[in-house]
Amino acid sequence: MPIEAPETQVVTTWKVACDGGEGALGHPRVWLTIPQDTGWVECGYCDKRYVIDRDHAHDDH
Repeated sequence: MPIEAPETQVVTTWKVACDGGEGALGHPRVWLTIPQDTGWVECGYCDKRYVIDRDHAHDDH
């Protein structure tokens, strides 16, 4: 059974920024690009998963 990501957010852009969302307790801001083949990416710091809403995605490639 796959392990679930701690938090999942559906987004409409292929590039997202993650800072942990905890203010001073978060992590450095990183920019992540969602691969078109998988449709999701996980932050290497906090494991938050970003999933693209393909029906409403902005084409920013």
